[in-house]
Amino acid sequence: MKIKIILRLAGLLSFLPLSVLRQFGLFIGIVAAWLNTRAIRISRINLRIAHPDMSTQEIERISRLRLRHMGKISLETLKVWRRGYQWSDKKIIHIEGIEHFEAALANDGGIIAIAPHFGNWEVVGQWLSQRVPMTTLYKPPKNPLVEKWIKDGREKCGATLVPTNVRGVAAVLKTLKRGELTGILPDQQPPLDSGAFSPYFGTPALTMTLIHNLIQRTNCQAIICLAELVPGGWKLIFRPVSDELYSADQDTHLAALNREIESVAMLTPEQYQWEYKRYRTQPDGNPSFYP
Repeated sequence: MKIKIILRLAGLLSFLPLSVLRQFGLFIGIVAAWLNTRAIRISRINLRIAHPDMSTQEIERISRLRLRHMGKISLETLKVWRRGYQWSDKKIIHIEGIEHFEAALANDGGIIAIAPHFGNWEVVGQWLSQRVPMTTLYKPPKNPLVEKWIKDGREKCGATLVPTNVRGVAAVLKTLKRGELTGILPDQQPPLDSGAFSPYFGTPALTMTLIHNLIQRTNCQAIICLAELVPGGWKLIFRPVSDELYSADQDTHLAALNREIESVAMLTPEQYQWEYKRYRTQPDGNPSFYP
C-alpha cells in the first residue's frame, strides 16, 4: 500500500512544470545537506579521495551543490519517465558534438553509448532510443510495482531492457552485431568476477570489464553521451573516446575508461554522482574507505 501511494504521488508530481520540480528538488537537497545525510557524507569522502589537495571548504561547497542537483534530477526524472521523449526532446536546449554521434552512427558495427552518472542519464537514453534501436542491461528493483513503473517509463520510448545476466549480455552482443546501440553506465562497481581494479583518480577502483569484452568481440564504436542540466532543460554532449579504449590489453582499456569518467566528473563537478560508494571494494582485502 505504501508503494502504491508513493507511485501515485510520483505520478502527480510529474504533471508539475520542470522549473517547479527543480525548485522542489533543490529544497530537498538543501535539507538533506543540513541533516548531514549519508549522501553528503559519502560525497565528502569521495571528493577527498579524488582530490587530496582540494580544500575542505571547496569539498563542502561541491558536496552541498551536489545534493541540490541530486534532488533536482530525482524529481525531474519522474516527469521524464511519465511524459516521454515527445516532451523531453522539446527541452533539449543545445547539442554539443553531434558530429561525433553521427560519425559513430555511420559505423555498421554498432555503438556503445557510455553514459557516466552525470546530469540526467535518463534523458540521454530517451534521445538515443528514438534515433537508433537500443538494448540496455537492467537490474530491476526488488519491488515489482516499482520495477514496472520504471521499466514502462524507459521502454515507452523504444528501448529494450534485458536482465544483467548471461542472457542479457548475449542480447547486447547481438544488438551490436546488428549495428544497433547499447547504453552502459560505466561507473558502477561490478561483481568481482565481472571487473578488475584500475586507478580512478589515482586510487584502485573495481571497474567493469563488460565494455572491453564487447569492443573486442564486435566492430563497435564507443562514444561518451551526457545530458547536462541547464536552465529550461538539458544540453546533450557527445564526446569521442581515446584510442586506448579500443586496446586489446584489458588494463590499458580500463585505465582509459576511468580517465574518461574522471574528465566527465570534472566537467561540472556538482552534476556528478559523488554520493556513490565507488571505492567500497578494495584489492587484497584492504579496508573500505566508508564507515
